[in-house]
Amino acid sequence: MSKKKLRSQDWYGRTGKDGFIYRSWMKNQGFPHHLFEGDKPVIGICNTWSELTPCNAHFRDLAEALKRGIWEAGGFPLEFPVMSLGECSVKPTAMLFRNLASMDVEESIRANPMDGVVLMCGCDKTTPSLVMGAASVDIPTMVLSGGPMLVGRFKGKKIGTSDVWRFAEDFKLGKISQEEFIEAEAAMSRSAGHCAPMGTASTMAAMVESLGLSLPDNATIPAADSRRKVLAHMTGMRIVEMVNEDLKMSKILTRKAFENSIMVNAALGGSTNFILHLTAIAKRIGVDLDLTDFDKFSSLIPLIANVQPSGEHWVEDLFYAGGLPAVMNEIKDHLHRDAITANGKTILENIEKAECYDRNLIGTFEKPIKPDSGIAVLKGNLCPNGAVIKPSAASPHLLTHTGPAVVFEDIDDYKARIDSPDLEINENSVMVMKNVGPKGYPGMPEVGNMGLPQKLLAKGIKDMVRISDGRMSGTGYGTVILHVSPESAIGGPLALVQNGDMVALNVPERSLNLLISEEEFEKRRAAFKPLNLPYERGYVNLFLDKVNQAHEGVDFDFLKGSSGSEVKRDSH
Repeated sequence: MSKKKLRSQDWYGRTGKDGFIYRSWMKNQGFPHHLFEGDKPVIGICNTWSELTPCNAHFRDLAEALKRGIWEAGGFPLEFPVMSLGECSVKPTAMLFRNLASMDVEESIRANPMDGVVLMCGCDKTTPSLVMGAASVDIPTMVLSGGPMLVGRFKGKKIGTSDVWRFAEDFKLGKISQEEFIEAEAAMSRSAGHCAPMGTASTMAAMVESLGLSLPDNATIPAADSRRKVLAHMTGMRIVEMVNEDLKMSKILTRKAFENSIMVNAALGGSTNFILHLTAIAKRIGVDLDLTDFDKFSSLIPLIANVQPSGEHWVEDLFYAGGLPAVMNEIKDHLHRDAITANGKTILENIEKAECYDRNLIGTFEKPIKPDSGIAVLKGNLCPNGAVIKPSAASPHLLTHTGPAVVFEDIDDYKARIDSPDLEINENSVMVMKNVGPKGYPGMPEVGNMGLPQKLLAKGIKDMVRISDGRMSGTGYGTVILHVSPESAIGGPLALVQNGDMVALNVPERSLNLLISEEEFEKRRAAFKPLNLPYERGYVNLFLDKVNQAHEGVDFDFLKGSSGSEVKRDSH
């Protein structure tokens, strides 16, 4: 049987003028002619390295290890940059630009001569944007994550991103000085890599491993560990084999893979942002996934990994305890064990020999770290299309709670009044923030875990029920209801909440309701005036016109599905 023609040969295998042009300018980099003759798969390295994305700032070095593996396996590596989203730097929020980055990735892969691609990602939005873009092209694809940073050390204690919120509260109360605050900054971020807890970045790395898009241990090997480079080398070797096997993303990203990923996220106590990103990826690859799936499959699994913010430890510690394969092995009876992965093996083959080396870090299904870890999906008259909460990061006594609303119309209103001595609020109040959803901000920022008022912090209050149509950092914690859909800016029920309204939360019953009559609802709907959205020009204008709501993944309506990898027209 003859070997399948490589996709790259539609460029480099051409005769005459077109072939001359496609090959000649590439040769100015010192590539010999035999690399273009069609027996070496061209492997694109999609690199989100950027000094403005510090989580990914070590990717130049990691890419070299990846290239060595590609060369060894008989491939031809070609590295290319795409838009990089630094979560800690990009204003107004990196989420605003996730879809733009995904378009960059999709068009870069499709338009260029590559037979397979490795996606290098780490910081929160770099992973979903790259996977979304690649899914819309569907060539053999692997993901190589950058790995978590080493755990910080400050005044004899381990610290990580979850502690930012605690430091902020202590600073507000005068318990630590500005000098100590600055000292903690350096102590926390002491190595390359993304956040040390199971924040969104590590949740995304676990997502791709549980989906089957990476080699085992991709999610937890620390960035500074030499084994991360070994993983890169082996990823380079394997992507060449995947091209030869024609193992495309669509063969891996099946319905079973998505269900597995939801259950693994529950076992990890992963970020609520996981819902938005996995939903968007599913829509790109053509898998039917909605909010009910997240609740259904999450509810099957307890918290297995004792990692912050749901637990006590760090992703670095989780690696030493056995990593994600060991966690998955504890829930294997619930997983689709026959799901195929990027290394050609099934999920079961990848995890069945994984061992746990520390039961303080990895519980068992029978003796978990916590009984309820997954993401709970709420419905009710305040969120007819859904809202989400992470019970494992919430206060148990607040999971069933009724209290009066304290309403902030937008983020500016919140910042102006939250620490005012005149703010009428107590620990039984329900904090409500409007207009921080996909269109309202725009971009749906991570402001949902609103800081508590200074006067309540001074009384020792550590948590309150908080509700918004925005998001929360994966490193955040608290009884925080997020992703309320439809959002307030377009007239969702959240827009109609007024100060003093009673709000009833019941997580066990999966409900969130505003306790007013239907007649009062109708009266307020009739008086509602839409938010004056910041339509100006360019990308933000496109975003406001085309973005979907939270329950649909906050993707653009015109990006659902795939356009494939074929390019029908030549460039000369």
